Amino acid sequence: MSVYACGLSEHPVPSQAVGEAVGQVLEALDDERPDLVLVFASPHHVGAFEDIATAVRGLLEPAVLLGGSAVAVIGGPREVEDRPALSVFAARLPATVLTPVHLEVVPTPDGPSMVGWPDEPEGTLLLFADPFSFPADAFLERVNDDLPGLQVVGGLASAAMHPGGNRLALDDRIMSTGAVGALVHGGIEVRTLVSQGCRPVGKPYVVTRSERNFIFELGGKSALERLQETAVAASDEERELMRQGLQIGCVVDETRLEFGRGDFLVRGVVGADQRSGAIAVGDVVPVGRTVQFQVRDANSADEDLRLLLAEADADAALLFTCNGRGQRLFGEADHDAGLVDKLIGPLPVAGCFCAGELGPVGARNFLHGFTASLALFRD
Repeated sequence: MSVYACGLSEHPVPSQAVGEAVGQVLEALDDERPDLVLVFASPHHVGAFEDIATAVRGLLEPAVLLGGSAVAVIGGPREVEDRPALSVFAARLPATVLTPVHLEVVPTPDGPSMVGWPDEPEGTLLLFADPFSFPADAFLERVNDDLPGLQVVGGLASAAMHPGGNRLALDDRIMSTGAVGALVHGGIEVRTLVSQGCRPVGKPYVVTRSERNFIFELGGKSALERLQETAVAASDEERELMRQGLQIGCVVDETRLEFGRGDFLVRGVVGADQRSGAIAVGDVVPVGRTVQFQVRDANSADEDLRLLLAEADADAALLFTCNGRGQRLFGEADHDAGLVDKLIGPLPVAGCFCAGELGPVGARNFLHGFTASLALFRD
Protein backbone atom coordinates (compact mmCIF):
# COMPACT_ATOMS: atom_id res chain seq x y z
CA MET A 1 0.00 0.00 0.00
CA SER A 2 1.26 3.46 -0.90
CA VAL A 3 2.08 6.03 1.78
CA TYR A 4 2.40 9.78 1.25
CA ALA A 5 3.75 12.72 3.24
CA CYS A 6 4.45 16.40 2.84
CA GLY A 7 6.45 18.99 4.75
CA LEU A 8 6.47 22.79 4.61
CA SER A 9 8.91 25.24 6.15
CA GLU A 10 8.93 29.04 6.06
CA HIS A 11 12.30 29.35 7.77
CA PRO A 12 14.55 31.81 5.88
CA VAL A 13 17.73 29.80 6.55
CA PRO A 14 17.96 26.97 3.95
CA SER A 15 19.49 24.37 6.31
CA GLN A 16 16.83 25.04 8.91
CA ALA A 17 14.09 24.88 6.27
CA VAL A 18 15.36 21.49 5.09
CA GLY A 19 15.40 20.17 8.65
CA GLU A 20 11.85 21.31 9.35
CA ALA A 21 10.31 20.08 6.07
CA VAL A 22 12.15 16.75 5.97
CA GLY A 23 11.42 16.18 9.66
CA GLN A 24 7.68 16.42 8.97
CA VAL A 25 8.03 13.94 6.09
CA LEU A 26 10.06 11.41 8.08
CA GLU A 27 7.58 11.52 10.93
CA ALA A 28 4.67 10.75 8.57
CA LEU A 29 6.62 7.95 6.85
CA ASP A 30 7.79 6.37 10.12
CA ASP A 31 11.38 6.99 8.99
CA GLU A 32 11.02 4.63 5.99
CA ARG A 33 12.67 5.43 2.69
CA PRO A 34 10.34 6.95 0.04
CA ASP A 35 10.43 6.06 -3.63
CA LEU A 36 9.53 9.50 -5.00
CA VAL A 37 10.38 12.95 -3.62
CA LEU A 38 9.51 16.36 -5.03
CA VAL A 39 11.11 19.59 -3.77
CA PHE A 40 9.81 23.12 -4.45
CA ALA A 41 11.68 26.21 -3.24
CA SER A 42 10.79 29.91 -3.30
CA PRO A 43 13.10 32.47 -4.99
CA HIS A 44 14.67 33.24 -1.61
CA HIS A 45 16.33 29.80 -1.70
CA VAL A 46 17.51 29.77 -5.34
CA GLY A 47 21.11 30.53 -4.41
CA ALA A 48 21.16 27.58 -2.03
CA PHE A 49 19.00 25.24 -4.12
CA GLU A 50 21.81 22.80 -4.92
CA ASP A 51 22.59 22.43 -1.22
CA ILE A 52 18.87 22.06 -0.43
CA ALA A 53 18.29 19.32 -3.01
CA THR A 54 21.46 17.50 -1.99
CA ALA A 55 20.48 17.58 1.67
CA VAL A 56 16.90 16.39 1.01
CA ARG A 57 18.22 13.56 -1.15
CA GLY A 58 20.76 12.56 1.44
CA LEU A 59 18.23 12.52 4.27
CA LEU A 60 15.36 10.76 2.45
CA GLU A 61 17.33 8.61 -0.06
CA PRO A 62 14.53 8.40 -2.65
CA ALA A 63 14.72 6.35 -5.83
CA VAL A 64 13.80 9.51 -7.78
CA LEU A 65 14.00 13.15 -6.71
CA LEU A 66 12.81 16.05 -8.79
CA GLY A 67 11.68 19.62 -8.31
CA GLY A 68 12.66 23.21 -8.81
CA SER A 69 12.16 26.85 -7.94
CA ALA A 70 8.94 28.83 -8.08
CA VAL A 71 7.64 32.25 -7.11
CA ALA A 72 5.45 30.65 -4.42
CA VAL A 73 5.18 27.14 -3.01
CA ILE A 74 2.38 24.96 -1.69
CA GLY A 75 2.39 22.60 1.26
CA GLY A 76 -0.74 21.02 2.70
CA PRO A 77 -3.52 23.64 2.75
CA ARG A 78 -1.02 26.52 2.58
CA GLU A 79 0.13 28.69 -0.33
CA VAL A 80 3.17 30.70 0.76
CA GLU A 81 3.52 33.85 -1.36
CA ASP A 82 6.20 36.56 -1.15
CA ARG A 83 8.03 34.83 1.71
CA PRO A 84 10.77 32.19 2.00
CA ALA A 85 9.32 28.70 1.76
CA LEU A 86 10.36 25.12 1.07
CA SER A 87 7.91 22.31 0.31
CA VAL A 88 8.76 18.60 0.21
CA PHE A 89 6.48 15.81 -1.01
CA ALA A 90 7.33 12.13 -0.55
CA ALA A 91 5.63 8.91 -1.63
CA ARG A 92 6.31 5.27 -0.92
CA LEU A 93 5.04 3.40 -3.99
CA PRO A 94 5.95 -0.28 -3.61
CA ALA A 95 4.23 -1.58 -6.75
CA THR A 96 5.01 1.35 -9.05
CA VAL A 97 7.76 1.74 -11.64
CA LEU A 98 9.43 5.19 -11.52
CA THR A 99 11.72 6.38 -14.29
CA PRO A 100 13.63 9.68 -14.09
CA VAL A 101 13.33 11.82 -17.23
CA HIS A 102 15.62 14.67 -18.32
CA LEU A 103 14.61 16.52 -21.47
CA GLU A 104 16.70 19.16 -23.19
CA VAL A 105 17.06 20.80 -26.58
CA VAL A 106 20.49 20.32 -28.19
CA PRO A 107 21.90 21.63 -31.48
CA THR A 108 22.42 19.13 -34.30
CA PRO A 109 23.52 19.48 -37.95
CA ASP A 110 19.83 19.31 -38.89
CA GLY A 111 18.76 21.94 -36.36
CA PRO A 112 17.68 21.84 -32.71
CA SER A 113 16.57 18.44 -31.43
CA MET A 114 15.00 17.30 -28.17
CA VAL A 115 16.73 14.45 -26.36
CA GLY A 116 15.67 12.35 -23.38
CA TRP A 117 12.30 11.13 -24.61
CA PRO A 118 10.56 8.67 -22.24
CA ASP A 119 10.61 5.08 -23.47
CA GLU A 120 7.35 4.06 -21.77
CA PRO A 121 4.35 4.99 -23.99
CA GLU A 122 1.81 4.86 -21.14
CA GLY A 123 1.43 6.17 -17.62
CA THR A 124 1.83 9.63 -16.13
CA LEU A 125 4.76 11.96 -16.62
CA LEU A 126 5.23 14.43 -13.76
CA LEU A 127 7.14 17.25 -15.44
CA PHE A 128 8.73 20.51 -14.27
CA ALA A 129 10.38 22.69 -16.89
CA ASP A 130 12.21 25.96 -17.45
CA PRO A 131 9.99 28.27 -19.55
CA PHE A 132 12.92 30.01 -21.25
CA SER A 133 14.66 26.95 -22.67
CA PHE A 134 12.05 24.21 -22.98
CA PRO A 135 9.47 24.23 -25.84
CA ALA A 136 6.56 22.84 -23.83
CA ASP A 137 3.96 23.29 -26.57
CA ALA A 138 6.03 21.45 -29.16
CA PHE A 139 6.84 18.68 -26.69
CA LEU A 140 3.19 18.13 -25.76
CA GLU A 141 2.12 18.18 -29.41
CA ARG A 142 4.56 15.38 -30.19
CA VAL A 143 3.47 13.41 -27.09
CA ASN A 144 -0.14 13.69 -28.23
CA ASP A 145 0.78 12.39 -31.68
CA ASP A 146 3.34 9.72 -30.81
CA LEU A 147 2.51 8.69 -27.22
CA PRO A 148 -1.27 9.02 -26.90
CA GLY A 149 -1.35 6.81 -23.79
CA LEU A 150 0.91 9.16 -21.82
CA GLN A 151 -0.61 11.93 -19.69
CA VAL A 152 1.59 14.86 -18.70
CA VAL A 153 0.96 16.99 -15.61
CA GLY A 154 3.14 19.62 -13.99
CA GLY A 155 4.26 23.18 -14.58
CA LEU A 156 6.88 25.69 -15.64
CA ALA A 157 9.34 27.13 -13.14
CA SER A 158 8.50 30.69 -12.11
CA ALA A 159 11.19 31.89 -9.71
CA ALA A 160 12.97 34.06 -12.31
CA MET A 161 12.00 36.56 -15.01
CA HIS A 162 15.09 35.90 -17.12
CA PRO A 163 16.87 32.90 -18.71
CA GLY A 164 19.16 30.99 -16.38
CA GLY A 165 17.47 32.20 -13.22
CA ASN A 166 15.40 29.11 -12.45
CA ARG A 167 16.64 25.89 -10.90
CA LEU A 168 15.61 22.30 -11.67
CA ALA A 169 16.60 19.17 -9.76
CA LEU A 170 16.70 15.57 -10.91
CA ASP A 171 18.36 13.11 -8.51
CA ASP A 172 21.91 14.43 -7.99
CA ARG A 173 21.81 16.95 -10.86
CA ILE A 174 20.94 20.64 -10.64
CA MET A 175 20.32 22.57 -13.85
CA SER A 176 18.80 25.82 -15.08
CA THR A 177 17.54 24.70 -18.49
CA GLY A 178 15.40 21.95 -20.01
CA ALA A 179 12.87 19.87 -18.11
CA VAL A 180 12.95 17.23 -15.39
CA GLY A 181 10.37 14.61 -14.63
CA ALA A 182 9.39 11.24 -13.30
CA LEU A 183 7.46 8.70 -15.33
CA VAL A 184 4.96 6.90 -13.08
CA HIS A 185 3.73 3.56 -14.39
CA GLY A 186 1.60 0.89 -12.73
CA GLY A 187 0.71 0.27 -9.12
CA ILE A 188 -1.24 3.45 -8.46
CA GLU A 189 -3.81 5.49 -10.30
CA VAL A 190 -2.86 9.08 -11.11
CA ARG A 191 -5.94 11.06 -12.05
CA THR A 192 -5.52 14.57 -13.45
CA LEU A 193 -7.80 17.59 -13.10
CA VAL A 194 -7.40 20.90 -14.91
CA SER A 195 -9.48 23.79 -13.59
CA GLN A 196 -9.40 26.54 -16.23
CA GLY A 197 -11.55 28.85 -14.15
CA CYS A 198 -13.67 30.23 -16.97
CA ARG A 199 -17.35 30.32 -17.80
CA PRO A 200 -18.85 30.64 -21.27
CA VAL A 201 -20.80 33.65 -22.50
CA GLY A 202 -23.06 33.78 -25.55
CA LYS A 203 -23.48 30.91 -27.97
CA PRO A 204 -21.08 28.35 -29.44
CA TYR A 205 -20.09 28.92 -33.07
CA VAL A 206 -18.32 26.89 -35.72
CA VAL A 207 -15.21 28.49 -37.21
CA THR A 208 -16.02 28.97 -40.90
CA ARG A 209 -12.88 30.87 -41.91
CA SER A 210 -9.50 31.06 -40.21
CA GLU A 211 -5.80 31.32 -40.91
CA ARG A 212 -3.17 30.30 -38.38
CA ASN A 213 -4.24 31.94 -35.10
CA PHE A 214 -6.64 34.40 -36.77
CA ILE A 215 -10.36 33.68 -36.77
CA PHE A 216 -12.08 35.60 -39.58
CA GLU A 217 -15.55 34.08 -39.50
CA LEU A 218 -17.76 32.38 -36.92
CA GLY A 219 -20.92 30.73 -38.22
CA GLY A 220 -20.71 32.61 -41.52
CA LYS A 221 -20.31 36.09 -40.00
CA SER A 222 -17.17 38.02 -39.17
CA ALA A 223 -15.66 37.10 -35.82
CA LEU A 224 -15.89 40.71 -34.61
CA GLU A 225 -19.58 40.84 -35.52
CA ARG A 226 -20.19 37.66 -33.48
CA LEU A 227 -18.22 39.17 -30.61
CA GLN A 228 -20.33 42.33 -30.74
CA GLU A 229 -23.53 40.23 -30.73
CA THR A 230 -22.23 38.36 -27.68
CA ALA A 231 -21.39 41.60 -25.87
CA VAL A 232 -24.82 43.10 -26.56
CA ALA A 233 -26.59 40.02 -25.19
CA ALA A 234 -24.30 39.76 -22.13
CA SER A 235 -25.02 41.09 -18.67
CA ASP A 236 -23.27 44.24 -17.38
CA GLU A 237 -21.02 42.06 -15.24
CA GLU A 238 -20.07 39.83 -18.17
CA ARG A 239 -19.32 42.85 -20.39
CA GLU A 240 -16.98 44.24 -17.75
CA LEU A 241 -15.20 40.89 -17.50
CA MET A 242 -14.94 40.75 -21.30
CA ARG A 243 -13.21 44.15 -21.24
CA GLN A 244 -10.80 42.98 -18.57
CA GLY A 245 -9.63 39.92 -20.49
CA LEU A 246 -11.65 38.05 -23.09
CA GLN A 247 -11.02 34.34 -23.56
CA ILE A 248 -12.22 31.83 -26.13
CA GLY A 249 -12.89 28.15 -25.53
CA CYS A 250 -12.14 25.62 -28.26
CA VAL A 251 -14.11 22.37 -28.03
CA VAL A 252 -11.80 19.40 -27.51
CA ASP A 253 -14.25 16.60 -28.43
CA GLU A 254 -16.40 17.57 -31.43
CA THR A 255 -18.42 14.36 -31.18
CA ARG A 256 -20.34 15.67 -28.17
CA LEU A 257 -23.83 17.04 -28.80
CA GLU A 258 -23.68 19.56 -25.95
CA PHE A 259 -20.72 21.39 -24.46
CA GLY A 260 -20.19 22.22 -20.81
CA ARG A 261 -17.51 22.67 -18.18
CA GLY A 262 -14.34 20.80 -19.04
CA ASP A 263 -15.18 20.47 -22.75
CA PHE A 264 -13.19 23.55 -23.81
CA LEU A 265 -9.52 24.32 -24.15
CA VAL A 266 -9.37 27.99 -23.10
CA ARG A 267 -7.08 30.43 -24.88
CA GLY A 268 -6.80 34.22 -24.72
CA VAL A 269 -8.15 36.62 -27.32
CA VAL A 270 -5.03 38.70 -27.93
CA GLY A 271 -6.16 41.18 -30.58
CA ALA A 272 -8.64 42.22 -33.26
CA ASP A 273 -8.58 43.84 -36.70
CA GLN A 274 -11.51 46.16 -37.47
CA ARG A 275 -10.74 46.16 -41.20
CA SER A 276 -10.90 42.39 -41.73
CA GLY A 277 -13.25 41.61 -38.84
CA ALA A 278 -10.79 39.02 -37.49
CA ILE A 279 -9.79 38.24 -33.93
CA ALA A 280 -6.38 36.91 -32.95
CA VAL A 281 -6.26 33.96 -30.55
CA GLY A 282 -3.36 32.53 -28.57
CA ASP A 283 -3.44 29.26 -30.53
CA VAL A 284 -4.10 27.86 -33.99
CA VAL A 285 -7.85 27.39 -34.52
CA PRO A 286 -8.75 25.39 -37.67
CA VAL A 287 -11.91 25.69 -39.74
CA GLY A 288 -14.66 23.42 -38.43
CA ARG A 289 -13.70 23.85 -34.76
CA THR A 290 -16.49 24.81 -32.37
CA VAL A 291 -15.66 27.75 -30.12
CA GLN A 292 -17.38 29.90 -27.50
CA PHE A 293 -16.32 33.14 -25.87
CA GLN A 294 -15.36 32.85 -22.19
CA VAL A 295 -14.75 35.14 -19.20
CA ARG A 296 -12.64 34.55 -16.12
CA ASP A 297 -12.99 35.95 -12.61
CA ALA A 298 -12.47 34.83 -9.04
CA ASN A 299 -16.03 33.51 -8.69
CA SER A 300 -15.78 31.46 -11.90
CA ALA A 301 -12.39 30.08 -10.90
CA ASP A 302 -13.69 29.16 -7.45
CA GLU A 303 -16.82 27.51 -8.82
CA ASP A 304 -14.93 25.58 -11.48
CA LEU A 305 -12.43 24.10 -9.03
CA ARG A 306 -15.17 23.25 -6.52
CA LEU A 307 -17.19 21.36 -9.13
CA LEU A 308 -14.19 19.37 -10.32
CA LEU A 309 -13.13 18.46 -6.78
CA ALA A 310 -16.68 17.42 -5.86
CA GLU A 311 -16.19 14.34 -8.06
CA ALA A 312 -12.60 13.65 -6.95
CA ASP A 313 -11.05 11.26 -4.46
CA ALA A 314 -7.38 10.91 -3.61
CA ASP A 315 -4.80 9.79 -1.05
CA ALA A 316 -2.39 12.60 -1.99
CA ALA A 317 -2.08 15.38 -4.55
CA LEU A 318 0.35 17.58 -6.42
CA LEU A 319 -0.99 21.04 -7.25
CA PHE A 320 0.41 23.28 -9.97
CA THR A 321 -1.43 26.60 -10.00
CA CYS A 322 -0.84 29.73 -12.06
CA ASN A 323 1.20 32.57 -10.60
CA GLY A 324 -1.69 34.82 -11.66
CA ARG A 325 -4.02 33.11 -9.21
CA GLY A 326 -3.40 33.14 -5.46
CA GLN A 327 -4.07 36.37 -3.60
CA ARG A 328 -3.80 38.34 -6.84
CA LEU A 329 -6.98 36.72 -8.21
CA PHE A 330 -8.91 35.66 -5.13
CA GLY A 331 -7.97 38.44 -2.71
CA GLU A 332 -7.23 35.87 -0.02
CA ALA A 333 -4.47 33.42 0.79
CA ASP A 334 -4.49 29.63 0.29
CA HIS A 335 -7.51 29.47 -2.05
CA ASP A 336 -6.64 26.53 -4.33
CA ALA A 337 -4.71 24.49 -1.76
CA GLY A 338 -7.34 25.25 0.85
CA LEU A 339 -10.14 24.00 -1.40
CA VAL A 340 -8.25 20.77 -2.12
CA ASP A 341 -7.75 20.22 1.60
CA LYS A 342 -11.36 21.09 2.45
CA LEU A 343 -13.13 19.11 -0.28
CA ILE A 344 -11.01 15.94 -0.61
CA GLY A 345 -8.68 16.15 2.40
CA PRO A 346 -7.04 16.40 4.71
CA LEU A 347 -4.29 14.77 2.68
CA PRO A 348 -0.63 15.37 1.76
CA VAL A 349 -0.47 18.14 -0.88
CA ALA A 350 2.54 19.90 -2.36
CA GLY A 351 3.24 22.02 -5.42
CA CYS A 352 3.94 25.52 -6.54
CA PHE A 353 2.86 28.58 -8.52
CA CYS A 354 3.85 28.19 -12.16
CA ALA A 355 4.55 30.27 -15.26
CA GLY A 356 2.36 27.81 -17.20
CA GLU A 357 0.58 24.64 -16.16
CA LEU A 358 0.64 21.24 -17.87
CA GLY A 359 -2.34 18.92 -17.89
CA PRO A 360 -4.73 16.97 -20.10
CA VAL A 361 -8.07 18.24 -21.37
CA GLY A 362 -10.04 15.47 -23.00
CA ALA A 363 -7.52 12.92 -24.20
CA ARG A 364 -4.78 15.42 -25.12
CA ASN A 365 -2.08 17.20 -23.14
CA PHE A 366 -1.83 20.99 -23.20
CA LEU A 367 0.07 23.95 -21.79
CA HIS A 368 -2.33 26.25 -19.93
CA GLY A 369 -2.40 29.65 -18.26
CA PHE A 370 -4.38 30.83 -15.22
CA THR A 371 -5.30 27.24 -14.37
CA ALA A 372 -4.97 24.89 -11.43
CA SER A 373 -3.63 21.53 -12.61
CA LEU A 374 -3.75 18.58 -10.22
CA ALA A 375 -2.24 15.12 -10.08
CA LEU A 376 -4.36 13.00 -7.71
CA PHE A 377 -2.76 9.78 -6.39
CA ARG A 378 -4.82 6.77 -5.34
CA ASP A 379 -4.06 3.07 -4.89
